[in-house]
Amino acid sequence: MSIDKEELRRKLLMPEYIREAMVKSMKRGFEADKAKDNVVSDDSALKWEEEVVANALAKKGNGVVVPEVPLVVFVSPKSGGGHGTKLKDRLEDLMAKEQVFDLDDKEKRPAEFVKYGLVCLERLAELGDSCARLVRQRLRVMVAGGDGSVGWVLGSLAELIKQKREPVPPVGIIPLGTGNDLSRSFGWGGSFPFAWRSAVKRSLHRAINNPTRHLDSWQIVLKMPASAGDIVPPYSLRPVDKCDFSQGLDIDKKALENLACFEGCFYNYFSIGMDAQVAYGFHQLREKKPKLAKGPITNKLIYSGYSCSQGWFCTPCLGAPCLRELKNIMELYIKRPNHTDWEPISVPPDVRSIVALNLHNYGGGRNPWGHPTNEYLHERGFLEAHEDDGLLEIFGLKQGWHASFVMVELITAKHIAQAAAIKLEIKGNQCQKTFMQTDGEPWKQPLDEKSSTFVMINRMPFQHLMISGM
Repeated sequence: MSIDKEELRRKLLMPEYIREAMVKSMKRGFEADKAKDNVVSDDSALKWEEEVVANALAKKGNGVVVPEVPLVVFVSPKSGGGHGTKLKDRLEDLMAKEQVFDLDDKEKRPAEFVKYGLVCLERLAELGDSCARLVRQRLRVMVAGGDGSVGWVLGSLAELIKQKREPVPPVGIIPLGTGNDLSRSFGWGGSFPFAWRSAVKRSLHRAINNPTRHLDSWQIVLKMPASAGDIVPPYSLRPVDKCDFSQGLDIDKKALENLACFEGCFYNYFSIGMDAQVAYGFHQLREKKPKLAKGPITNKLIYSGYSCSQGWFCTPCLGAPCLRELKNIMELYIKRPNHTDWEPISVPPDVRSIVALNLHNYGGGRNPWGHPTNEYLHERGFLEAHEDDGLLEIFGLKQGWHASFVMVELITAKHIAQAAAIKLEIKGNQCQKTFMQTDGEPWKQPLDEKSSTFVMINRMPFQHLMISGM
C-alpha cells in the first residue's frame, strides 16, 4: 500500500508553536531540576513556565490546523545495531524534529516529557487554547527501541494516572531490540525490516489509524540490606524512602529494618537466576564494545555464547548454592486469583531461573508457558493466560539444555504457579550476589550473608492502552 508523505504529515504534525513550546518547556524544566541544589525558588520556576506558555500563545497566529492524530516518537539510538540514529533522522524528515525524542538526550527523556512537555500542553489548554486541548486529547506515542525502552516510556506515562492527568496516550512500537517481545505481543513484529525507510511510513500510518488493546502493568518493590553493597538498577527501578513487606507474612520485622528500598514496574516479565545473569553479561559487553552488537542475529549469537560461559550448561557440583539451584537461596509466596492470603510455594529442585510472565512472548517470541489443554488447566487450577487478566504465569528453567528445548518449543517450561501477587525472600547464605531482570533490563543484585533481600510484585490498579500493530 502506497502512503502519501504529505497526507501522513497532515494527520500527525502538531502546530509549530505547540511542538516548540513543549520542547522548550522540557529543556527549561530539566535545567531547573539540575539547578535545584542552588535553591531555585518556586516563584522562579513558575516564571519560566509562564514565559514559555505566553511566548507560545504569541506565536500561534491564525488558521492553525489541528492534526487528526498528533504523534510523538521516542527513539533509542543504541538499539537496532546502531540503526536507531538513522531511523531518528528518517522520522524527523517525515514528521518534525520537535516530535522525535532521543532517549539518550537527558532533556528529552520520558520523565521530562510527562513532567514538562505535557504540562505545557495542559497549561495552554487551561488558558483556552482549543488546539492544545485537542492535541492533548488525541495524542499518541510511538517507541522505537527494545522492550526496555518501551517499559521505560510506559512507566513514565503511568505518572499521569497517579496525578489524575488523564487521558494517558496509547503506545505503539517500532521494534529495534533483540527480543522485542512486547512488540510481538501487540502485532508490531519481532524486528524492523531491511526495507526500513518505507517501513517507517507504514509504522506511522498504523500508529495513527489502528485500534488499541489493554495491557496489565505490574509494580515491583525491592528491599535489600544496606550492608549488601551498592546496586546499579535499571531505569525501571528508582529508590524510595520506605515500603511495607510484613503484611500477611511470617517475616521477622527486625529483618525489614535498615533496608534500602527500590520501586518500579514491568509489563512483560520479571526473572531471577541464570537467564538474568546471561542478559547482564550481554548488556555489559554491549556497553563496553557497542560495535559488536550489530543486530538481532549477532546479539543472539552473543547470548548463546554467554549461556555457555556463565555455567548454565555445566556447573561444578561444588559450586555456590545459588549457582546450583534457586531453592537453596529463595522462598516463594503467592496470592492466587480471588484469594487474600499468601501461600508458600515450593521451588522445584534443579530450577536455576524463575520467570513471572505477563505476555505470551519471552526470549524473542518463544512461549515457554505453552498452550495447556482445558483439562490440564482445570487439574492445576490455572486459567487461560492473557495480557490483561490480572495474573502472572510463574515457570522455571533448569539446566541450559532444558532451557534450549523450551526456547525451540520442543517442551514447555516447568509450570510452578499462576499468581495475582508474588513475594520472594532471598537469603544470601554463601552467595554474594544473584541476577534479576525486568523486561530485558538486567541488574546484579548484591546479597548479604546474614540478612534477606525481599521482592514484592503486585498488579497496578490501571491498564495501559497499546496500539495494535495488526
